[in-house]
Amino acid sequence: MASTTPVSTENSLGSTVSADAVGGAVVELVDAHKKFGRVEALCGVSLAVRPGELVGLLGPNGAGKTTAISLMLGLRQPTSGAARLFGLEPRDLRARSRIGVMLQESGIPLTLKVREVVDLFRTYYPNPLPTDRVVEMADLEDFQGKLVKELSGGQHQRVYFALAICGDPDALFLDEPTVGLDTATRRSFWDQVRGFKRHGKSIVLTTHYLDEADALVDRVIVTDHGCIVAADSPEARPGLLPGKKVSGNGPWLQETAPYRVGGAAARHH
Repeated sequence: MASTTPVSTENSLGSTVSADAVGGAVVELVDAHKKFGRVEALCGVSLAVRPGELVGLLGPNGAGKTTAISLMLGLRQPTSGAARLFGLEPRDLRARSRIGVMLQESGIPLTLKVREVVDLFRTYYPNPLPTDRVVEMADLEDFQGKLVKELSGGQHQRVYFALAICGDPDALFLDEPTVGLDTATRRSFWDQVRGFKRHGKSIVLTTHYLDEADALVDRVIVTDHGCIVAADSPEARPGLLPGKKVSGNGPWLQETAPYRVGGAAARHH
């Protein structure tokens, strides 16, 4: 009988990627529903993120993007359906040790220096990247000796990115990472994300900036009212989502036909 023990291969940053993930989905939602009382925040969402793929979840505020991320991470449980990380339940420590997360709100010690915070967070992971490498990848060389509380908004975002990647994760989750940043800082952050992806990592990005999706993602998934209403490559995006930002209930929502994603029919309300 063949062994069922996963075989691991070393990636270019020194962590291991399970052969189970190499052939299948790294992140997966299967007919996922999530209700808060009578409000259905997600209505039968199915999607899969493959190894080395950067997928963008687009949609206006309240579209279900953050709820979807919370299910993927195991922060919330689906009302029905399933979420999986590397083929495991998201709360399984074997899966959690292989992810990095940059949420919209991140609480870190303000009285520590940047390098001290990176060193602290590295201790949470079994095979972290060297501190110098993390500082370099997050473009923090000039700020590593400063107290966190002394940083600007854009510098804070760099620190949050450093903490998300310091464990050398195989999957990285970025939830609206550039909200409130100026154009130059946003583009600098994009370069950091591209650099991380070049190492074969899977990335899930939520955003309502269309130029950000165009610049970064391999595949666009558009949500509205908790449902997937479109999915395609960035090259097809202008026909789906004219404009620069997803907000409100623009005419594109009424014009976009339901799509089939991950084997489940998306429904449009």
